[in-house]
Amino acid sequence: TTSLLISPKKSHEKLEKIGEKLTQETGVNFIFRDYRRGNGGQVQGDRVKENSLYRQNYCGCLFGLSAQREIQKKIMDEMFNPISNQIMPESIEERLELYQRRNDLEDAGEKYKLIKQRFLNYRLLGGKVSIAKKIVPSYIMCYSTINRNSTNGRIEYSKDGINYLNRDEVKIIDINTFNLFAGTSYKDVKELMYNPLDFYKELEIRNLIIKNPYDLSALIVLDEIIDDKYEIEINATTYEDIKEEII
Repeated sequence: TTSLLISPKKSHEKLEKIGEKLTQETGVNFIFRDYRRGNGGQVQGDRVKENSLYRQNYCGCLFGLSAQREIQKKIMDEMFNPISNQIMPESIEERLELYQRRNDLEDAGEKYKLIKQRFLNYRLLGGKVSIAKKIVPSYIMCYSTINRNSTNGRIEYSKDGINYLNRDEVKIIDINTFNLFAGTSYKDVKELMYNPLDFYKELEIRNLIIKNPYDLSALIVLDEIIDDKYEIEINATTYEDIKEEII
Protein backbone atom coordinates (compact mmCIF):
# COMPACT_ATOMS: atom_id res chain seq x y z
CA THR A 1 0.00 0.00 0.00
CA THR A 2 1.11 3.64 0.03
CA SER A 3 1.07 6.69 2.28
CA LEU A 4 -0.39 8.62 -0.67
CA LEU A 5 -3.75 6.99 0.09
CA ILE A 6 -4.17 9.28 3.13
CA SER A 7 -3.51 12.48 1.16
CA PRO A 8 -6.61 14.59 0.42
CA LYS A 9 -4.86 15.84 -2.74
CA LYS A 10 -4.40 12.46 -4.42
CA SER A 11 -6.83 10.54 -6.60
CA HIS A 12 -7.77 7.16 -5.15
CA GLU A 13 -9.00 6.02 -8.57
CA LYS A 14 -5.63 6.72 -10.22
CA LEU A 15 -3.64 5.21 -7.37
CA GLU A 16 -5.71 2.03 -7.45
CA LYS A 17 -5.19 1.66 -11.21
CA ILE A 18 -1.45 2.23 -10.87
CA GLY A 19 -1.31 -0.30 -8.03
CA GLU A 20 -3.17 -2.92 -10.08
CA LYS A 21 -0.83 -2.37 -13.02
CA LEU A 22 2.23 -2.78 -10.81
CA THR A 23 0.73 -5.94 -9.31
CA GLN A 24 0.46 -7.45 -12.81
CA GLU A 25 3.99 -6.36 -13.74
CA THR A 26 5.78 -7.42 -10.55
CA GLY A 27 3.62 -10.07 -8.93
CA VAL A 28 3.63 -8.04 -5.70
CA ASN A 29 0.09 -7.44 -4.50
CA PHE A 30 -1.00 -3.83 -4.05
CA ILE A 31 -3.27 -3.45 -1.03
CA PHE A 32 -5.79 -0.64 -1.52
CA ARG A 33 -7.32 0.92 1.58
CA ASP A 34 -9.37 4.10 1.81
CA TYR A 35 -7.64 5.60 4.83
CA ARG A 36 -9.58 8.83 4.38
CA ARG A 37 -12.87 7.12 5.13
CA GLY A 38 -14.33 7.75 8.56
CA ASN A 39 -12.45 11.02 9.01
CA GLY A 40 -9.14 9.20 8.63
CA GLY A 41 -7.07 12.36 8.21
CA GLN A 42 -8.29 13.72 11.54
CA VAL A 43 -7.67 10.38 13.24
CA GLN A 44 -4.13 10.36 11.89
CA GLY A 45 -3.57 13.91 13.15
CA ASP A 46 -4.86 12.94 16.60
CA ARG A 47 -2.48 9.94 16.77
CA VAL A 48 0.44 12.16 15.74
CA LYS A 49 -0.30 14.61 18.59
CA GLU A 50 -0.91 11.87 21.15
CA ASN A 51 2.46 10.26 20.41
CA SER A 52 4.48 13.44 19.63
CA LEU A 53 5.38 12.15 16.19
CA TYR A 54 6.92 14.14 13.36
CA ARG A 55 4.49 14.83 10.54
CA GLN A 56 5.77 16.89 7.65
CA ASN A 57 3.32 19.05 5.75
CA TYR A 58 4.14 17.89 2.24
CA CYS A 59 4.43 14.51 0.52
CA GLY A 60 8.22 14.30 0.67
CA CYS A 61 9.31 14.98 -2.91
CA LEU A 62 10.75 18.17 -4.37
CA PHE A 63 7.85 18.49 -6.83
CA GLY A 64 5.23 18.40 -4.08
CA LEU A 65 7.23 20.78 -1.92
CA SER A 66 7.79 23.36 -4.67
CA ALA A 67 4.10 23.33 -5.66
CA GLN A 68 2.94 23.71 -2.06
CA ARG A 69 5.39 26.49 -1.24
CA GLU A 70 4.33 28.32 -4.41
CA ILE A 71 0.69 28.23 -3.30
CA GLN A 72 1.69 29.37 0.19
CA LYS A 73 3.92 32.11 -1.29
CA LYS A 74 6.79 30.84 0.87
CA ILE A 75 10.36 29.94 0.01
CA MET A 76 11.52 26.31 0.12
CA ASP A 77 13.63 26.84 3.24
CA GLU A 78 13.89 23.07 3.70
CA MET A 79 16.24 23.05 0.70
CA PHE A 80 18.68 25.62 2.09
CA ASN A 81 22.17 24.61 3.15
CA PRO A 82 24.23 27.70 4.09
CA ILE A 83 27.95 27.66 3.22
CA SER A 84 28.56 28.25 6.92
CA ASN A 85 26.63 25.06 7.85
CA GLN A 86 24.85 27.15 10.46
CA ILE A 87 21.64 25.40 11.53
CA MET A 88 18.76 27.69 10.60
CA PRO A 89 15.37 28.01 12.31
CA GLU A 90 12.82 25.46 11.08
CA SER A 91 15.43 23.78 8.89
CA ILE A 92 15.56 20.01 8.46
CA GLU A 93 18.71 19.96 10.63
CA GLU A 94 16.94 21.81 13.46
CA ARG A 95 14.00 19.39 13.27
CA LEU A 96 16.39 16.44 13.51
CA GLU A 97 17.94 17.97 16.64
CA LEU A 98 14.47 18.57 18.10
CA TYR A 99 13.37 14.98 17.62
CA GLN A 100 16.64 13.64 18.96
CA ARG A 101 15.99 15.62 22.16
CA ARG A 102 12.46 14.17 22.14
CA ASN A 103 13.92 10.65 21.93
CA ASP A 104 16.35 11.37 24.77
CA LEU A 105 13.52 12.60 26.99
CA GLU A 106 11.45 9.50 26.22
CA ASP A 107 14.39 7.22 26.95
CA ALA A 108 14.89 9.01 30.29
CA GLY A 109 11.19 8.74 31.11
CA GLU A 110 10.83 12.51 31.46
CA LYS A 111 7.63 14.38 30.76
CA TYR A 112 7.56 16.76 27.81
CA LYS A 113 5.23 18.27 25.26
CA LEU A 114 5.76 19.47 21.72
CA ILE A 115 4.20 22.88 21.13
CA LYS A 116 4.07 25.10 18.07
CA GLN A 117 5.29 28.69 17.93
CA ARG A 118 4.61 31.41 15.38
CA PHE A 119 7.70 33.45 14.61
CA LEU A 120 9.44 35.64 12.04
CA ASN A 121 11.86 33.48 10.08
CA TYR A 122 14.82 34.72 8.03
CA ARG A 123 16.95 33.48 5.14
CA LEU A 124 19.93 35.20 3.58
CA LEU A 125 19.95 34.28 -0.12
CA GLY A 126 23.10 36.20 -1.00
CA GLY A 127 25.05 39.37 -0.40
CA LYS A 128 28.29 41.23 -0.89
CA VAL A 129 30.10 44.37 0.24
CA SER A 130 32.41 46.47 -1.93
CA ILE A 131 34.63 49.30 -0.72
CA ALA A 132 36.03 51.62 -3.40
CA LYS A 133 34.73 49.13 -6.02
CA LYS A 134 36.64 46.21 -4.44
CA ILE A 135 34.71 43.28 -2.94
CA VAL A 136 35.81 42.58 0.64
CA PRO A 137 35.07 39.64 2.97
CA SER A 138 31.89 40.37 4.90
CA TYR A 139 29.63 38.60 7.36
CA ILE A 140 25.99 39.68 7.15
CA MET A 141 24.36 39.01 10.50
CA CYS A 142 20.94 37.41 10.80
CA TYR A 143 17.81 39.49 10.17
CA SER A 144 19.78 42.01 8.10
CA THR A 145 17.68 43.49 5.30
CA ILE A 146 17.90 46.42 2.90
CA ASN A 147 15.13 48.05 0.87
CA ARG A 148 15.45 47.08 -2.81
CA ASN A 149 18.28 44.72 -1.78
CA SER A 150 21.11 47.22 -2.39
CA THR A 151 22.45 50.52 -1.16
CA ASN A 152 25.60 52.62 -1.11
CA GLY A 153 27.04 55.36 1.04
CA ARG A 154 29.72 56.42 3.46
CA ILE A 155 30.09 56.13 7.20
CA GLU A 156 28.79 59.32 8.74
CA TYR A 157 29.01 58.53 12.47
CA SER A 158 30.80 56.08 14.77
CA LYS A 159 30.29 55.28 18.43
CA ASP A 160 31.32 52.36 20.67
CA GLY A 161 32.75 50.50 17.68
CA ILE A 162 29.52 50.76 15.68
CA ASN A 163 29.72 52.63 12.38
CA TYR A 164 26.57 54.09 10.86
CA LEU A 165 26.20 54.42 7.10
CA ASN A 166 24.50 57.57 5.86
CA ARG A 167 21.82 55.54 4.05
CA ASP A 168 19.30 52.78 4.73
CA GLU A 169 20.05 52.30 8.45
CA VAL A 170 23.11 50.13 7.72
CA LYS A 171 25.47 49.47 10.64
CA ILE A 172 29.00 48.13 10.25
CA ILE A 173 31.43 46.76 12.84
CA ASP A 174 34.89 45.28 12.51
CA ILE A 175 35.87 41.79 13.60
CA ASN A 176 37.48 43.05 16.81
CA THR A 177 34.28 44.78 17.88
CA PHE A 178 32.32 41.61 17.08
CA ASN A 179 34.71 39.61 19.26
CA LEU A 180 34.19 42.05 22.14
CA PHE A 181 30.41 41.77 21.99
CA ALA A 182 30.40 38.00 21.41
CA GLY A 183 33.27 37.01 23.70
CA THR A 184 34.96 35.25 20.77
CA SER A 185 38.43 35.33 19.22
CA TYR A 186 37.91 35.15 15.46
CA LYS A 187 41.07 36.24 13.64
CA ASP A 188 39.21 37.49 10.57
CA VAL A 189 35.83 37.58 8.85
CA LYS A 190 36.48 34.49 6.73
CA GLU A 191 36.89 32.41 9.87
CA LEU A 192 33.57 33.78 11.13
CA MET A 193 31.90 33.02 7.78
CA TYR A 194 32.83 29.34 7.84
CA ASN A 195 32.62 28.80 11.61
CA PRO A 196 29.76 31.01 12.79
CA LEU A 197 28.09 31.13 16.16
CA ASP A 198 24.91 29.20 16.83
CA PHE A 199 22.05 31.06 15.11
CA TYR A 200 20.30 31.95 18.35
CA LYS A 201 23.56 33.09 19.93
CA GLU A 202 24.17 35.29 16.90
CA LEU A 203 20.69 36.73 17.34
CA GLU A 204 21.53 37.55 20.97
CA ILE A 205 24.70 39.37 19.85
CA ARG A 206 22.76 41.29 17.22
CA ASN A 207 20.24 42.46 19.83
CA LEU A 208 23.09 43.37 22.17
CA ILE A 209 24.66 45.59 19.51
CA ILE A 210 21.52 47.18 18.05
CA LYS A 211 19.49 47.21 21.29
CA ASN A 212 16.22 46.68 19.44
CA PRO A 213 14.75 43.16 19.00
CA TYR A 214 12.37 44.42 16.27
CA ASP A 215 15.12 45.97 14.12
CA LEU A 216 15.62 44.54 10.61
CA SER A 217 18.33 46.94 9.48
CA ALA A 218 21.58 45.53 8.12
CA LEU A 219 24.39 44.72 10.54
CA ILE A 220 27.62 43.74 8.79
CA VAL A 221 30.99 42.55 10.10
CA LEU A 222 34.18 43.49 8.17
CA ASP A 223 37.86 42.96 8.84
CA GLU A 224 38.45 46.71 9.06
CA ILE A 225 36.58 49.97 8.69
CA ILE A 226 37.77 52.07 5.74
CA ASP A 227 36.88 55.70 5.03
CA ASP A 228 35.56 55.32 1.49
CA LYS A 229 32.39 54.56 -0.45
CA TYR A 230 30.56 51.35 0.50
CA GLU A 231 28.35 49.43 -1.93
CA ILE A 232 26.20 46.79 -0.26
CA GLU A 233 23.93 44.10 -1.67
CA ILE A 234 21.75 41.95 0.58
CA ASN A 235 19.20 39.57 -0.91
CA ALA A 236 17.30 38.34 2.14
CA THR A 237 13.75 37.51 3.09
CA THR A 238 11.74 37.50 6.31
CA TYR A 239 8.49 35.59 6.55
CA GLU A 240 5.95 34.36 9.07
CA ASP A 241 6.58 30.74 9.98
CA ILE A 242 5.71 28.06 12.54
CA LYS A 243 8.13 25.83 14.41
CA GLU A 244 7.94 23.19 17.10
CA GLU A 245 9.50 23.48 20.54
CA ILE A 246 9.82 21.11 23.47
CA ILE A 247 8.55 22.21 26.90
